[in-house]
Amino acid sequence: MRQSYQEGSFFAVPLLSGGYGAGLVARLSPGSKIMLAYLFGPKQDGLPDLARLKTLTAQDAIKVLRVGDMALVSGHWRVLGELDAFDAAQWPMPQFLRRADALKRAWRVTYASNDPARSEREESVPYETVGFEADSLYGYGSAELLLTKLLAGAEQPSQRHSV
Repeated sequence: MRQSYQEGSFFAVPLLSGGYGAGLVARLSPGSKIMLAYLFGPKQDGLPDLARLKTLTAQDAIKVLRVGDMALVSGHWRVLGELDAFDAAQWPMPQFLRRADALKRAWRVTYASNDPARSEREESVPYETVGFEADSLYGYGSAELLLTKLLAGAEQPSQRHSV
């Protein structure tokens, strides 16, 4: 069976409160178990419009995270179409922050630019460091819950992710 998604695929994320958010597959690990996804609002009552999604840029994302691809594999997240001429350089792999709260230590984690499953480097940084997404691997249910919370009410500029 042919995989129905690839880097550059847009998909609909069903929200727990009803309606949809949207995402873009920016990277797939070899074997396609883990992906880097850019997530977008606003909340839509129906499936997001592909033409509108194609106008988005990385800076429009409200969250960028590493997530398993099971929802795409199963069809739970519906693939809406492809970005014309996907350019990975326009959708960069961000660095992430891993914290050990009990130790009050933190590390900036760099993943391979072409593999969201492979950590290439960890650098110790001050525990108070901000501006990076948490170094987490989300399941699709957790990603849906997170996007539902982010899209509840109006988007605030402070929720936007900087890449």
